[in-house]
Amino acid sequence: MARVGVFGGSFNPVHHGHLLLADEVREILGLDRVLFVPAGAPPHKAPAGLAPAADRHAMVRLAVAGHPGLAVSDVELQRPGPSYTVDTLHALAASGDELFLLVGSETFLDLLSWREPARVARLARLVIVPRLGSVFDPESEAARKVLRGIGAADGFVHVTAGEPLPPRGLPLVHATSLPISASELRRRAAEGRSLAFRLPPAVIAYIRDHALYRSRGAGAPAAPDTA
Repeated sequence: MARVGVFGGSFNPVHHGHLLLADEVREILGLDRVLFVPAGAPPHKAPAGLAPAADRHAMVRLAVAGHPGLAVSDVELQRPGPSYTVDTLHALAASGDELFLLVGSETFLDLLSWREPARVARLARLVIVPRLGSVFDPESEAARKVLRGIGAADGFVHVTAGEPLPPRGLPLVHATSLPISASELRRRAAEGRSLAFRLPPAVIAYIRDHALYRSRGAGAPAAPDTA
C-alpha cells in the first residue's frame, strides 16, 4: 500500500510554487508520491478566467513529467458536474492506497462549507499547510470548530523533515512556498509579458501555443519564453 498525497486545485496555471510545495510535503511526510488532481469544475470558483480543464490537466502533466515523486490524475475530468473532493477521494480510495489530502490553512478553516467534510476526513488524512505570510493558530476557536465538525479528536500534530509521522492527528506542515500568484501569471500572459522562472518552460510553451489567458479583442502577443 502506497502513501499518496492528494493535491487538488484549479492549477490555473500550475507553477513552481505548486511544484515546490508538493515536493517538500512529500519529503517531510515520507510519501511515495503526490498526486496532482486538477479540478474539472471547481465548485467554489467562478468559471471566468478559468482555462479549460483539459488544458489545465495537460499543463500539470508537463510540469510533473520526469519527477518520480509527482504524478497527475484526470479523475475529476472524467466525472460530470462540480468537482467535489469527497467524490474524488472515494474514487481514489478504491486503489487501497493510504491517502493524505493537502489543504492550505485558509482552506482548512473553510472546510465545513465543503460537501460532507467529515467523510472527507475519513477518506484521507488531512495535511494542513499554512500559506506563506499567513498566520494560522491551531488553538483558535475557528480551527477547533472545524476539528469538532469533522470529528478530528486528536487535533493537530507538528511534523518536520527527518521525524517519523505520528500515527494519529492532522499533520501541520510548514513547507517552503514561493510568492507566485496564479492570477498575476494570467495577467502577465494576457499582456504578453515574461513568464520565465515562474513556470516550467514546457508549461510556458503550452500557454503560448494554445493562446491561453489571452486578452480579448486587443490581440495581445503570446507570452515570451524568456525574461
